[in-house]
Amino acid sequence: MTKWAKYGGGLLAAGVLGAGMLATGPASAQPSSNTTSQGTTAACQISVGSVTAGGDHRLQTFSAAGAKIADKIVAKDIYPDGQVRLSSTLRYGPSEVGAEDHRGPVIMGSTMYDTSYLTPAGGGTVSQKQVTRVGSGWGVYRTLDRSTYVTATKQRDTEYSLHIDGTLYRRNVTYKDGVASRQITGYQSGYKGVKAMTLISQTPTYDTFLMTLTSGKLYTARLPLAGGHLIPGVVKQVRASTWQGFESLVAAPCGTGTLLLAIDKDSGAGYLYSVGHANGTATAIKGLGKVPGSFTDPVYFHWQKFTDPKLAGE
Repeated sequence: MTKWAKYGGGLLAAGVLGAGMLATGPASAQPSSNTTSQGTTAACQISVGSVTAGGDHRLQTFSAAGAKIADKIVAKDIYPDGQVRLSSTLRYGPSEVGAEDHRGPVIMGSTMYDTSYLTPAGGGTVSQKQVTRVGSGWGVYRTLDRSTYVTATKQRDTEYSLHIDGTLYRRNVTYKDGVASRQITGYQSGYKGVKAMTLISQTPTYDTFLMTLTSGKLYTARLPLAGGHLIPGVVKQVRASTWQGFESLVAAPCGTGTLLLAIDKDSGAGYLYSVGHANGTATAIKGLGKVPGSFTDPVYFHWQKFTDPKLAGE
Protein backbone atom coordinates (compact mmCIF):
# COMPACT_ATOMS: atom_id res chain seq x y z
CA MET A 1 0.00 0.00 0.00
CA THR A 2 1.37 3.42 -0.95
CA LYS A 3 2.30 5.72 1.91
CA TRP A 4 1.29 9.32 1.31
CA ALA A 5 2.41 12.48 3.02
CA LYS A 6 -0.32 13.96 5.21
CA TYR A 7 -2.78 15.99 3.17
CA GLY A 8 -2.16 19.42 4.24
CA GLY A 9 -5.29 17.16 1.70
CA GLY A 10 -32.00 33.72 4.88
CA LEU A 11 -31.21 37.58 5.29
CA LEU A 12 -28.00 38.36 7.08
CA ALA A 13 -27.90 39.64 10.64
CA ALA A 14 -27.01 43.18 11.66
CA GLY A 15 -23.37 43.98 11.02
CA VAL A 16 -23.28 41.62 8.02
CA LEU A 17 -23.70 42.70 4.43
CA GLY A 18 -27.29 42.35 3.23
CA ALA A 19 -28.20 40.42 0.10
CA GLY A 20 -29.20 43.54 -1.82
CA MET A 21 -25.76 45.07 -1.36
CA LEU A 22 -24.19 42.07 -3.07
CA ALA A 23 -26.48 42.30 -6.08
CA THR A 24 -25.26 42.77 -9.62
CA GLY A 25 -24.44 46.35 -10.68
CA PRO A 26 -22.99 48.24 -13.64
CA ALA A 27 -19.49 47.40 -14.84
CA SER A 28 -16.60 49.83 -15.07
CA ALA A 29 -12.88 49.88 -15.87
CA GLN A 30 -10.05 47.58 -14.77
CA PRO A 31 -8.61 48.18 -11.29
CA SER A 32 -6.08 50.98 -11.35
CA SER A 33 -2.63 50.62 -9.85
CA ASN A 34 -2.70 53.96 -8.04
CA THR A 35 -4.42 52.51 -4.99
CA THR A 36 -3.19 52.84 -1.43
CA SER A 37 0.45 51.87 -1.09
CA GLN A 38 1.52 48.81 0.87
CA GLY A 39 5.08 47.60 1.30
CA THR A 40 5.94 44.33 -0.45
CA THR A 41 8.49 41.77 0.68
CA ALA A 42 10.80 41.16 -2.27
CA ALA A 43 11.19 37.45 -1.43
CA CYS A 44 7.45 36.77 -1.61
CA GLN A 45 6.19 34.50 -4.37
CA ILE A 46 2.82 33.34 -5.61
CA SER A 47 2.15 30.07 -7.42
CA VAL A 48 -0.95 29.76 -9.55
CA GLY A 49 -2.07 26.42 -10.88
CA SER A 50 -4.38 25.75 -13.78
CA VAL A 51 -6.10 22.90 -15.53
CA THR A 52 -5.46 23.21 -19.24
CA ALA A 53 -7.99 22.42 -21.96
CA GLY A 54 -6.11 19.15 -22.41
CA GLY A 55 -6.54 18.13 -18.75
CA ASP A 56 -2.93 18.86 -17.70
CA HIS A 57 -1.82 20.51 -14.47
CA ARG A 58 0.17 23.67 -15.18
CA LEU A 59 2.15 25.70 -12.63
CA GLN A 60 3.20 29.35 -12.94
CA THR A 61 5.15 31.12 -10.20
CA PHE A 62 5.75 34.87 -9.94
CA SER A 63 7.86 37.02 -7.63
CA ALA A 64 6.44 40.03 -5.81
CA ALA A 65 8.38 42.12 -8.35
CA GLY A 66 6.29 40.57 -11.12
CA ALA A 67 8.98 38.37 -12.65
CA LYS A 68 7.98 34.92 -13.88
CA ILE A 69 9.99 32.32 -11.96
CA ALA A 70 8.42 29.17 -13.40
CA ASP A 71 5.95 28.13 -16.08
CA LYS A 72 5.68 24.39 -16.64
CA ILE A 73 3.39 21.43 -17.07
CA VAL A 74 3.75 19.48 -13.82
CA ALA A 75 1.56 16.56 -14.84
CA LYS A 76 -0.04 15.63 -18.17
CA ASP A 77 -3.47 14.11 -18.78
CA ILE A 78 -4.68 14.18 -15.20
CA TYR A 79 -8.27 14.73 -16.36
CA PRO A 80 -10.27 14.16 -19.56
CA ASP A 81 -9.96 17.02 -22.05
CA GLY A 82 -12.20 20.00 -21.30
CA GLN A 83 -14.08 18.42 -18.40
CA VAL A 84 -12.86 20.26 -15.26
CA ARG A 85 -15.12 23.17 -14.31
CA LEU A 86 -13.78 24.11 -10.84
CA SER A 87 -10.70 23.30 -8.80
CA SER A 88 -9.87 24.00 -5.19
CA THR A 89 -6.37 24.65 -3.86
CA LEU A 90 -3.91 21.90 -4.83
CA ARG A 91 -1.37 21.06 -2.14
CA TYR A 92 1.88 19.21 -2.73
CA GLY A 93 5.11 18.11 -1.09
CA PRO A 94 7.43 15.16 -0.46
CA SER A 95 5.80 11.79 0.07
CA GLU A 96 7.17 8.90 2.10
CA VAL A 97 8.09 7.01 -1.09
CA GLY A 98 10.55 9.58 -2.40
CA ALA A 99 8.33 11.44 -4.86
CA GLU A 100 6.10 14.51 -4.73
CA ASP A 101 2.52 14.00 -3.62
CA HIS A 102 -0.14 16.27 -5.20
CA ARG A 103 -3.72 16.45 -3.85
CA GLY A 104 -6.90 18.47 -4.31
CA PRO A 105 -10.57 18.27 -5.31
CA VAL A 106 -12.11 19.25 -8.64
CA ILE A 107 -15.61 19.42 -10.10
CA MET A 108 -16.21 17.94 -13.54
CA GLY A 109 -19.69 18.80 -14.75
CA SER A 110 -21.92 18.11 -11.76
CA THR A 111 -19.62 15.58 -10.07
CA MET A 112 -16.85 16.18 -7.53
CA TYR A 113 -13.66 14.14 -7.56
CA ASP A 114 -10.73 13.98 -5.15
CA THR A 115 -7.42 13.89 -7.01
CA SER A 116 -4.07 12.49 -5.90
CA TYR A 117 -0.93 11.54 -7.79
CA LEU A 118 2.85 11.29 -7.51
CA THR A 119 5.52 12.81 -9.74
CA PRO A 120 9.30 13.17 -9.53
CA ALA A 121 10.33 16.36 -7.73
CA GLY A 122 9.34 19.33 -9.88
CA GLY A 123 6.97 17.35 -12.10
CA GLY A 124 7.21 14.67 -14.75
CA THR A 125 5.80 11.21 -15.30
CA VAL A 126 2.70 10.64 -13.20
CA SER A 127 2.33 7.55 -11.04
CA GLN A 128 -0.21 6.33 -8.48
CA LYS A 129 -2.88 8.59 -9.98
CA GLN A 130 -6.28 8.41 -8.32
CA VAL A 131 -9.27 10.50 -9.42
CA THR A 132 -11.87 9.34 -6.92
CA ARG A 133 -15.56 10.10 -7.40
CA VAL A 134 -17.05 11.94 -4.40
CA GLY A 135 -20.60 12.33 -5.66
CA SER A 136 -22.97 14.21 -7.93
CA GLY A 137 -25.06 17.33 -7.36
CA TRP A 138 -22.16 19.80 -7.62
CA GLY A 139 -23.30 21.42 -10.85
CA VAL A 140 -25.14 24.11 -8.84
CA TYR A 141 -21.87 25.52 -7.45
CA ARG A 142 -19.75 28.17 -9.15
CA THR A 143 -16.77 28.43 -6.77
CA LEU A 144 -14.76 25.91 -4.75
CA ASP A 145 -12.01 26.57 -2.23
CA ARG A 146 -10.43 24.90 0.76
CA SER A 147 -8.73 26.10 3.95
CA THR A 148 -6.25 23.63 5.43
CA TYR A 149 -5.04 24.70 8.87
CA VAL A 150 -2.27 22.63 10.42
CA THR A 151 -0.91 22.78 13.98
CA ALA A 152 1.52 20.55 15.86
CA THR A 153 -1.32 18.33 17.06
CA LYS A 154 -4.09 18.43 14.46
CA GLN A 155 -5.26 19.50 11.04
CA ARG A 156 -8.58 20.91 9.87
CA ASP A 157 -9.79 20.92 6.28
CA THR A 158 -12.70 23.24 5.55
CA GLU A 159 -14.24 23.55 2.09
CA TYR A 160 -16.34 26.47 0.85
CA SER A 161 -18.57 26.41 -2.22
CA LEU A 162 -20.82 29.16 -3.59
CA HIS A 163 -24.24 28.07 -4.86
CA ILE A 164 -25.73 29.75 -7.94
CA ASP A 165 -28.52 31.13 -5.71
CA GLY A 166 -25.95 33.15 -3.74
CA THR A 167 -25.67 30.86 -0.70
CA LEU A 168 -22.15 30.13 0.56
CA TYR A 169 -21.77 26.65 2.07
CA ARG A 170 -19.11 25.49 4.52
CA ARG A 171 -18.13 21.81 4.81
CA ASN A 172 -15.88 19.94 7.18
CA VAL A 173 -13.63 17.41 5.41
CA THR A 174 -12.39 14.41 7.38
CA TYR A 175 -10.33 11.39 6.37
CA LYS A 176 -10.48 7.72 7.25
CA ASP A 177 -8.08 5.25 5.64
CA GLY A 178 -7.20 7.95 3.11
CA VAL A 179 -10.81 8.47 1.98
CA ALA A 180 -12.39 11.89 2.44
CA SER A 181 -15.92 12.53 3.68
CA ARG A 182 -17.72 15.89 3.74
CA GLN A 183 -20.38 17.31 6.02
CA ILE A 184 -22.13 20.69 5.71
CA THR A 185 -21.44 22.67 8.88
CA GLY A 186 -22.86 26.06 7.92
CA TYR A 187 -24.23 28.36 5.26
CA GLN A 188 -24.85 32.06 4.65
CA SER A 189 -26.98 33.67 1.94
CA GLY A 190 -26.51 37.03 0.20
CA TYR A 191 -23.53 36.31 -2.09
CA LYS A 192 -25.30 36.23 -5.46
CA GLY A 193 -23.28 39.14 -6.85
CA VAL A 194 -19.90 37.51 -6.11
CA LYS A 195 -17.82 36.89 -9.24
CA ALA A 196 -14.56 35.54 -7.79
CA MET A 197 -13.23 34.77 -4.32
CA THR A 198 -10.02 33.61 -2.70
CA LEU A 199 -8.89 32.74 0.81
CA ILE A 200 -6.66 35.44 2.40
CA SER A 201 -6.61 34.57 6.11
CA GLN A 202 -6.75 31.47 8.31
CA THR A 203 -6.94 31.18 12.10
CA PRO A 204 -8.09 28.42 14.45
CA THR A 205 -11.52 30.08 14.69
CA TYR A 206 -12.30 31.69 11.31
CA ASP A 207 -11.38 31.99 7.63
CA THR A 208 -11.45 35.21 5.59
CA PHE A 209 -12.06 35.54 1.85
CA LEU A 210 -11.48 38.40 -0.57
CA MET A 211 -14.33 38.71 -3.08
CA THR A 212 -14.93 40.63 -6.29
CA LEU A 213 -18.49 41.48 -7.30
CA THR A 214 -20.07 41.86 -10.72
CA SER A 215 -20.78 45.46 -9.66
CA GLY A 216 -17.02 46.11 -9.45
CA LYS A 217 -16.88 46.22 -5.65
CA LEU A 218 -14.25 44.42 -3.58
CA TYR A 219 -15.17 42.88 -0.21
CA THR A 220 -13.81 40.71 2.56
CA ALA A 221 -15.96 38.04 4.20
CA ARG A 222 -14.87 36.79 7.63
CA LEU A 223 -16.48 33.39 8.30
CA PRO A 224 -16.26 31.89 11.80
CA LEU A 225 -16.00 28.14 12.17
CA ALA A 226 -18.44 28.07 15.10
CA GLY A 227 -21.93 29.48 15.53
CA GLY A 228 -24.25 26.80 14.21
CA HIS A 229 -25.53 26.21 10.72
CA LEU A 230 -26.25 29.87 10.00
CA ILE A 231 -22.76 31.32 9.64
CA PRO A 232 -22.57 34.70 11.43
CA GLY A 233 -20.15 36.02 8.83
CA VAL A 234 -19.03 39.64 8.73
CA VAL A 235 -18.63 41.24 5.30
CA LYS A 236 -16.83 44.56 4.74
CA GLN A 237 -16.36 46.70 1.66
CA VAL A 238 -12.72 47.24 0.69
CA ARG A 239 -13.15 49.15 -2.58
CA ALA A 240 -16.26 50.60 -4.23
CA SER A 241 -15.56 49.96 -7.92
CA THR A 242 -13.35 48.73 -10.82
CA TRP A 243 -12.83 45.08 -9.76
CA GLN A 244 -15.48 43.37 -11.90
CA GLY A 245 -13.11 42.43 -14.73
CA PHE A 246 -11.50 39.50 -12.88
CA GLU A 247 -12.86 35.97 -13.20
CA SER A 248 -10.25 34.33 -10.94
CA LEU A 249 -8.31 35.37 -7.83
CA VAL A 250 -5.31 33.59 -6.28
CA ALA A 251 -3.71 34.69 -2.99
CA ALA A 252 -0.49 33.80 -1.18
CA PRO A 253 0.90 35.04 2.16
CA CYS A 254 3.39 37.93 2.00
CA GLY A 255 4.64 39.32 5.31
CA THR A 256 1.61 40.45 7.32
CA GLY A 257 -0.47 40.79 4.16
CA THR A 258 -1.29 39.04 0.91
CA LEU A 259 0.14 38.79 -2.58
CA LEU A 260 -2.87 38.71 -4.92
CA LEU A 261 -2.97 37.61 -8.55
CA ALA A 262 -6.15 38.76 -10.31
CA ILE A 263 -6.88 37.09 -13.65
CA ASP A 264 -8.90 38.60 -16.49
CA LYS A 265 -9.64 35.55 -18.62
CA ASP A 266 -11.35 37.66 -21.31
CA SER A 267 -8.07 39.39 -22.14
CA GLY A 268 -5.82 36.53 -20.98
CA ALA A 269 -3.95 38.84 -18.56
CA GLY A 270 -2.93 38.59 -14.91
CA TYR A 271 -2.36 41.55 -12.56
CA LEU A 272 -0.41 41.42 -9.31
CA TYR A 273 -1.34 43.33 -6.14
CA SER A 274 0.06 43.68 -2.65
CA VAL A 275 -2.82 43.71 -0.17
CA GLY A 276 -2.19 44.79 3.40
CA HIS A 277 -3.91 43.73 6.60
CA ALA A 278 -7.65 43.64 5.85
CA ASN A 279 -9.37 46.62 7.46
CA GLY A 280 -12.37 47.57 5.35
CA THR A 281 -11.89 50.63 3.15
CA ALA A 282 -8.64 51.42 5.03
CA THR A 283 -7.05 48.23 3.59
CA ALA A 284 -3.82 49.13 1.78
CA ILE A 285 -3.63 47.89 -1.81
CA LYS A 286 -0.73 48.50 -4.16
CA GLY A 287 -0.86 47.57 -7.85
CA LEU A 288 2.35 45.77 -8.85
CA GLY A 289 1.56 45.61 -12.54
CA LYS A 290 0.70 43.11 -15.22
CA VAL A 291 2.67 39.86 -15.01
CA PRO A 292 4.23 38.28 -18.11
CA GLY A 293 2.51 35.46 -19.92
CA SER A 294 -0.98 34.47 -20.94
CA PHE A 295 -3.86 33.31 -18.75
CA THR A 296 -6.19 31.49 -21.11
CA ASP A 297 -6.60 28.13 -19.36
CA PRO A 298 -10.17 27.21 -18.35
CA VAL A 299 -9.59 26.80 -14.58
CA TYR A 300 -7.21 28.48 -12.11
CA PHE A 301 -6.39 27.71 -8.47
CA HIS A 302 -3.79 28.26 -5.74
CA TRP A 303 -0.87 25.81 -5.96
CA GLN A 304 0.44 25.45 -2.40
CA LYS A 305 3.20 23.48 -0.67
CA PHE A 306 2.34 21.47 2.41
CA THR A 307 4.90 23.61 4.25
CA ASP A 308 3.73 27.04 3.05
CA PRO A 309 2.90 29.46 5.86
CA LYS A 310 -0.72 30.11 6.79
CA LEU A 311 -2.51 32.99 5.13
CA ALA A 312 -2.70 35.97 7.48
CA GLY A 313 -4.24 38.80 5.51
CA GLU A 314 -6.61 39.81 8.30
